[in-house]
Amino acid sequence: MSEHYFVGAYWGPRQETARACAQRSELFLRLLAECDPSFAQWYRVGKKAPPGLPGHPIQSVDDLERLMLSGRNRSSVGRKVLEDLGFLTGVFNARKEDTRLEFHCGAYYPEGHNYCLLEPPRDGPVHERLLSAPVLARIVTSLVTAWDPNFVTASSLEMLRLVEGPERETRVGWLTYVSRRLGTVPPLPAPVRIEPVGTQGWLLTLSPERMTAASPEHVALTARVRELLDRAGLIARPHAPREPS
Repeated sequence: MSEHYFVGAYWGPRQETARACAQRSELFLRLLAECDPSFAQWYRVGKKAPPGLPGHPIQSVDDLERLMLSGRNRSSVGRKVLEDLGFLTGVFNARKEDTRLEFHCGAYYPEGHNYCLLEPPRDGPVHERLLSAPVLARIVTSLVTAWDPNFVTASSLEMLRLVEGPERETRVGWLTYVSRRLGTVPPLPAPVRIEPVGTQGWLLTLSPERMTAASPEHVALTARVRELLDRAGLIARPHAPREPS
């Protein structure tokens, strides 16, 4: 059975306008285009897409701002915009073997959380290209640069379900970014590689090979790293991440 891999960046309440979120999204898409050729063009869903295209092409920060505004949450009675719930929207890059991006940003209610979620294709050549440690490291760095999250994880859902605790927490995966806002990363066992991401935090790569929930050694290493980060105070988080579907 194939595993469901994803990359997710998460942060707590942060009040931002639709324009500010669009500018972050536009920067992220530009940085993604340098990670893999499949990320060169993105689309939104909608009726009457141009002939031959999978959707309406995203061509500017203005397109992204309109997309953010269309994703505002509204009350069930009166359809009033709920400003503190931010913006929820998404884009995709192909009709087949597509990568999907979901943005939830600008939310600032006290228990709120924001995220940017990247879900690669489940199989095929793009899947194989993206699921390598060097490419994922560039994707994670792009997320950090554009969104300044508290943490980022690149993992499979199956692995997370084996090692996660019952409470809301920083997720530890094949690759994990931890912001300096959360604390200091402790020494970790080989073969874990720790690299700074600018002055913002640290990128942890647990293994140069693909980490899988089918490997007891990979599960044990991930659980051990989570335990050490927990002892350092980096795991418990007040904002629950969103799981990919």
